[in-house]
Amino acid sequence: MTADVNVVIDHSEYTILVVDDVVSNVLLLKVLLTNEKFKVVTANNGKDALVQAAEKQPDLILLDVMMPEMNGFEVSEKLKANPVTQNIPIIFLTALNTTSDIVKGFKVGANDFISKPFNKEELVIRVTHQISLVAAKRIILRQTEELRKTIMGRDKLYSVIAHDLRSPMGSIKMVLNMLILSLPPSQIGEEMYQMLSMANQSTEDVFALLDNLLKWTKSQIGKLNVVYQDFNIVENIASVIEIFNLVAGIKNIKLRYLGDDKIEVHADIDMMKTIMRNLLSNAIKFSYNDSEIVVGARIVDDSVVVSVRDSGKGMSEEDQRKLLNTETHFSKYGTNNEEGSGLGLLLCLDFAVKNGGRLWFESEEGKGSTFYFSVPLKVSILFSALTHIIHKPTFAP
Repeated sequence: MTADVNVVIDHSEYTILVVDDVVSNVLLLKVLLTNEKFKVVTANNGKDALVQAAEKQPDLILLDVMMPEMNGFEVSEKLKANPVTQNIPIIFLTALNTTSDIVKGFKVGANDFISKPFNKEELVIRVTHQISLVAAKRIILRQTEELRKTIMGRDKLYSVIAHDLRSPMGSIKMVLNMLILSLPPSQIGEEMYQMLSMANQSTEDVFALLDNLLKWTKSQIGKLNVVYQDFNIVENIASVIEIFNLVAGIKNIKLRYLGDDKIEVHADIDMMKTIMRNLLSNAIKFSYNDSEIVVGARIVDDSVVVSVRDSGKGMSEEDQRKLLNTETHFSKYGTNNEEGSGLGLLLCLDFAVKNGGRLWFESEEGKGSTFYFSVPLKVSILFSALTHIIHKPTFAP
């Protein structure tokens, strides 16, 4: 057995506890290990071994099996039962070599066995191997902790940036929206109106990005909880369409809803609005001027399926394989060279799953795309539908 981890080990940084009731064995092992630059502490019986292990916290224990009062197997069981010593690796020193003894040794916590009388070279190799595993584990734990702190710092930075910029950007967005509505091209000139429209669109994009970034960060660090409510998702959809009519109007795109007037669902209202905002924003971005985007909602089994269909650029099969994949995710420019971060769809996917639904799409290059998401129906509607099915009358032919 060899370690697959390349670790440069300074033996002087590691302590080994040698436990044997035969003094000559203890002395021999101490000399051999000291010559290898290890620090060595000793114990002559099981009780002393337990005390030394708790106090000295050695990196490895060489433990004799055949000892009076408390044998090595019993010592190992007590070491593994103590949270302070349970992770210290143990190599048993024993003249026992039957299968049952070896199996028992591993059951009580052995990491390795060395048969008595032991060979000097074998002992050094086995000890060095266990120490190398200890060293590797420490490196992994240290790097894991460093990575955890780095990720926490990154997420906090993202959250602070998004939170602190979102409020002033929201104010700018509102002012530009008001200017667009109150200053027609005939009053300020076509060129100035186009510049104002571009500024308004850029502000909308930045605000949406900040909003997505803030929510994505909170979701990833577990600080965004799903607040379930029963509500009419059609009203939810209508409110988002109303907001985006102005944005769509810049490209003379018509937004149209096809579906029932009322569908009660059980989900998080804000998360549903976020999904709709991102899907509509993407549909507008990738639609051509003077086109139409159709939003639909229909009940399928125990869920409502919401769809957003455009007749814009669409996607190649290669791009479709990359979409909704955190490892290969990408972003593309819209029909008017609008930029995107690609974060919005990942957030939609996350929110759909968190609400007990899913997100998927269909697309054909040059013909457009349709994005779907599902969300569970309100419980009372489900019960009513099931009751209708159960009590539905049957007629004889």
